[in-house]
Amino acid sequence: MPLIVADHLSLAFGHLPLLRDASVQIDAGERIAIVGRNGTGKSSLLKILAGDLAPDAGTVWRGPGVKIARLAQDVIERVTKAVTVREAIAEGLHDAAGLDDWEQAHRIEQVMSRLGLEADAHVETLSGGWRRRVTLAQALVVQPDVWLLDEPTNHLDIDAIAWLEKFLAACTGAVVLVTHDRAFLQQLATRLIELDRGGLTSYGRSAPPTGTPVLPVYEDYLRRKEEALAAAETAHKKFDKLLAQEEAWLRRGIKARRTRDEGRVKALMAMRSDRAARRDAIGSVRLTMDSAERSGKVVFEVKAVSKSYARSNGPGVQGSGEPEVHVIRDFSTRIMRGDRIGVLGPNGSGKTTLLKLLVGELAPDSGRVEIGTHVQVAYYDQQREQLDPERTVVDTVADGNDTVTVGGRTRHVHGYLEDFLFPPALARSPVKALSGGERNRLLLARLFTRPANVLVLDEPTNDLDLETLELLEARLVEFPGTVLLVSHDREFLNHVVTSTLAFEGDGVIREYVGGYDDWLHQRPEPGTTGKDGKDGRRGGGGGADRDGRDGEPARRRLSYKDQRELDALPARIEALESRQRDFEATVAGPEFYLAGAEGIKDTLAQLDRAKAELDQLLARWTELEDRRT
Repeated sequence: MPLIVADHLSLAFGHLPLLRDASVQIDAGERIAIVGRNGTGKSSLLKILAGDLAPDAGTVWRGPGVKIARLAQDVIERVTKAVTVREAIAEGLHDAAGLDDWEQAHRIEQVMSRLGLEADAHVETLSGGWRRRVTLAQALVVQPDVWLLDEPTNHLDIDAIAWLEKFLAACTGAVVLVTHDRAFLQQLATRLIELDRGGLTSYGRSAPPTGTPVLPVYEDYLRRKEEALAAAETAHKKFDKLLAQEEAWLRRGIKARRTRDEGRVKALMAMRSDRAARRDAIGSVRLTMDSAERSGKVVFEVKAVSKSYARSNGPGVQGSGEPEVHVIRDFSTRIMRGDRIGVLGPNGSGKTTLLKLLVGELAPDSGRVEIGTHVQVAYYDQQREQLDPERTVVDTVADGNDTVTVGGRTRHVHGYLEDFLFPPALARSPVKALSGGERNRLLLARLFTRPANVLVLDEPTNDLDLETLELLEARLVEFPGTVLLVSHDREFLNHVVTSTLAFEGDGVIREYVGGYDDWLHQRPEPGTTGKDGKDGRRGGGGGADRDGRDGEPARRRLSYKDQRELDALPARIEALESRQRDFEATVAGPEFYLAGAEGIKDTLAQLDRAKAELDQLLARWTELEDRRT
C-alpha cells in the first residue's frame, strides 16, 4: 500500500538541477536507503517527502492520516531551548494519539537509556553531537507511518548503532534513510534508490545468475550499477561517433541545405540538444596523500599513562567540584611505523583524549608519551575546528596562495579542488555554504596538502558519500606511514586497520589484532574471565565465544568482498614477489653502489616496503584461506 507518492519532481539550486522529472513511491513496510554523491540533493528529497520543502515542479501525495517523523542532518534549532532532555524528547509525542501517560513515559525512558542521554541535563548546555542525539530521540519516540532519517548514525557509538538497527528492523512503519554506514545499510535496507544527476533509480534485490549466491542489497546494487555504467558508456560512445559524423557532413556545405536533406539537419540539431543536455556522470574524488620523510621505527611509546577529568554535569558538559572520572588508567603501548590502528569505545569514553595525548595536545596526569624521531603528524579534527566558516574554500586549502604542493608536485589550487569535486564556482563559496559532506571533503583536501608520515583521523567518515568513503579506505591502506583512526564505521575499520585499541570501561584500554569483526570474536563475553582474571568486558581474551565451543573462536564465513579479495591475492602476491626479486637483483649487481647515496637509500627503502607489503599479503591470504576451509 503506498504511503507517499512523488511524481515528476524538479528542484534546482544553482546552475544544475538537484531533481529533474524524478518520481518515487514509498510503500508500507519498506526500508529504503537513498544513496548518491554529497551535494546531489538527498537531504532535499527527504525534505520534499516530509512536506518541509516545496519542489519547483511536480506533486507529492501523502496517504490520508499518514504520520511522518523526520530527522534532519543538522541539529534542529528547537532543541536549543532551555528545557531538559526529557522535556525536549517529550515534544516529539505532542501529537501522538492513543498513548496514555505511562506508555509515553516508558517509551521516552527506553530511548534515552539506549542513546545514553541524561534525562535532567539541560539541552542548551549540550554539545552539538549530544543535541543531535536528542533530535534522534525525538524522532524515535514517535510511532509514525514513515520515518525519514538523514544520517541517523552520526555521533552514535557502535553499541547505539547496533541498537538502532534492531529498533528500526522491528518497527512496523516504513523507513527512508540516508546513510554512509554500509554495515547499517546492509542490515536494514530492502531497497536502494540512487539519486544521480537529477534522476532517481530504484534497485531492489535481483535474481542472481544461475549458480551464484544471492547478494546483499548493497552488493547487488554495486554489481548492477557497474553493469549500467558500462552499458551507458558504450551507448554514449556510439552516439558521440554518430554525432561527429553528422557534424562533418553538415560542414561540407551546400549539400546539407538541399530540401530533401532538411530532415537530416533537424535530426542533427536534436542530437546537439541531447548532447548538451546530457550530464556526464559525476567524477570520482582523486585522493593523493603527500607523505613526508619516513619516521623512526618507533612512532609513539606510551608508558603507564593516566588521565582523569572532573565528572560532567551531563553529556558534553564539563562540571566542577565533582569526583573525577578516569578516562585512561595506567595505559602502555608501543606504536610502530606502518601500524594502522583503530580506536573503539562508547561516546565519551576518551578516544579523542587518547589521540590528543599521543600527539602532544594534552599532557597526561601521570606517565609519559614519547614521540619518535622524524614524526610529522597530520591531524583530522572530529569537530572540524580547523574550518573557518567565513573563509572561502580556496583560501581554506591554499591560505591565499594560487598553488598547493601535493605528492611533491605543485598544482594550481582550483585543479586540486576539482579532484575533490569542488568546481570553480563552489571553490569561491564560503565554507558556511557547504553541506556536511562537502565540509568533510574540504577538510580532507586541506589535510592531504600537509606532508605527513602519521595520519591521526578522528571520525573522518561522517557525511562522506559511499564512493568517497571506499576511495579513502584504499588510500589509507596504501599509505606508507602510520595511521591512527577513531571511527564508529564497522566496515571502514574492518577494511583499514590491522589492530584495535578498545576502551572497555573504567579507563581500561586493551589491544586486539585486526579490525572490528576481529575484536568482536576476540573480546571476552560479559561475566567471563579475561587474561587478567577480571570481568570479561575488560579482559584480554579467553572465555567462550558466542558461536563456538569454550575457548574456541567461531569460524567466520567469507563475505562476498572477502572472497573477491582472496581471488585477487595470488596475482598480487606473484607481482610483489617479482618486484622484490628485481630489487634484490639490483642490490646484488656490481653497479649498485655506484648509484650514489640517495639512489642506494631509495632502492633499499623500496625493497623494505616490498618485503613488508608481501608479508602482509601472505598473512592476509593465509587468514582468508583458513576461514574458507
